[in-house]
Amino acid sequence: MLTTLSPSTRPAPRRTSRLLRGTLCLLVLAGTALGTAPAADAAGAADAPRAATGAVSWRPDLSHPGSDDVNVRWSDGALRVRDGSLSPASLGRDRGYASAVLESHHVGRPVNRVTVDLDAAVPSGTSVVVDVRGRAAGGAWTEWRQATGGVPAELPGLVDDVQARLTLWTAGGGTAPAVERLTLSADDGGTAAARPLAAASAFSARVFATREGLVGGTTANGHVIRSNDHFVALPSRRALSPNGSGQYSVQVCGPARCETAPVWDVGPWNTHDDYWNPSTQREQWRDLARGVPEAQAAYQNGYNGGRDEFGRQVANPAGIDLADGTFYNIGLSNNGWVTVTYLWTDGGGDTKSFPTWGTDVSVRQQATTTSARVATLPGPTTVRVRCQVHGQLVNYDGYSNDAWSYLPDYGGYISNIFIDVPDAWLPGVPTC
Repeated sequence: MLTTLSPSTRPAPRRTSRLLRGTLCLLVLAGTALGTAPAADAAGAADAPRAATGAVSWRPDLSHPGSDDVNVRWSDGALRVRDGSLSPASLGRDRGYASAVLESHHVGRPVNRVTVDLDAAVPSGTSVVVDVRGRAAGGAWTEWRQATGGVPAELPGLVDDVQARLTLWTAGGGTAPAVERLTLSADDGGTAAARPLAAASAFSARVFATREGLVGGTTANGHVIRSNDHFVALPSRRALSPNGSGQYSVQVCGPARCETAPVWDVGPWNTHDDYWNPSTQREQWRDLARGVPEAQAAYQNGYNGGRDEFGRQVANPAGIDLADGTFYNIGLSNNGWVTVTYLWTDGGGDTKSFPTWGTDVSVRQQATTTSARVATLPGPTTVRVRCQVHGQLVNYDGYSNDAWSYLPDYGGYISNIFIDVPDAWLPGVPTC
C-alpha cells in the first residue's frame, strides 16, 4: 500500500537572479538528448516560421546574490565582481572572475525562441558573458548556451522554464564590468517544432584523464577544493553544474571501478571544447570527430599547431580533470585513459530523467534506510531512473512514501520523497 502526504510547499531549489548596452540573442537547447536526430527531424528544421503568439518578458532581480553565485556583490545599482583577485584555480589566469546563476523563470507556456537584452558597463579588457538554458516540463536542464548577437535565437523544441547565467571577467589593474539590468523575452515563433528527439543512451568516450589537485583553490562554480574531493572538470562551461549540485554529472570508469561525479570545474587546457556534442553542435573545433578533445588532437596529431585555445603548447591529451578523491577511487595512480559517460546527454533509452531536491541525500544499496549507502547527492541534481519498487516506508519533513527509485548511474536506490515531482509513484517508470 503506497502512502503519501503532500504538503503544499516543498523546499525545492530556487534562487534569485541578475547587464552591455544592446541586445544579445541566445541559442538554447531544449532537450537532453544530443545524439543524431532522425532524418525527418532534420528536414523539419527547414519548416516555415510560425507566427508567434506574443513574447513573454521578464527581468530577473540582480540585487540579491544567492548561494549559487560566485564572488559577486550588488552595489551602487549594479552587479559587480566582489574580489578582483579571485580566479578559477584550474585556469591559472590573473583576471578576476565572478558568476551569477539567476533564478529560473517559468514562462507560463511553451516557448522556442529567446532574446536577451543586457545593460552593462564593460570597460576595455573586461567582459560579461551571458549563458541560457531551458527545461521542458518534468525534464532535465539543457546545456548552457552562450549569447550571440544578431537575431532572435531559436530553440530546437519547446521549453517551459528558462534560466540565465552571468559571468564577469575583470581586466588588469582591477578594472571591472558592472551589470545593471537584464531582460529576457521568449516566444514560440521559431521555426523548430516541438519534436521528440531520438531516444539513445548517454554518450561515452575514451579520454585521457589528469589529476586536478589544486587543493585550497576555487573551482569555476565557486567550490573550494578539498583533499579527497570528488568532482571532475570538463573543458567547456556548457556543462558546468552550480555549486553543490550534480545537474551535469559524468560516470568515469578507471582500472579499478567506476564513479559518478558532478562537473564542478572547467578544464583542462580549453574552456570552449564541448567535445561530447555532435560536431554540428560543438562550440569550437567543429572539424573534429565527436568524442575527440581538442587537446588530444593537438597532442597526438599537431591539430591547431599543437596548441590549445590560449596558444599554449599542449603537453598531454587530457579531456578531463579528476579531483583527488575521484582520481584515486577509480584506480589511477598516474594520469591515464578512462571511459567517461556524459550522463546529461541521455535521450531516454531504458531510463527517465527527474530532478531531485534536498541536500546530502543518500543513495542506498537496497530500498531501505538501513542498507549500505553507496553514494550521496550533495544538492539538487538530475538523476536517471530505470525502475521503482515499494520498499521501506520513509517519513521526512512531512512526507511519507514507501516508493524507491533505482538509479543505475549510482548503483542504488533513492526514496521517491526526494524526486522533485508531485507524484509519489513516478509516472512512466516501470516496477523493478
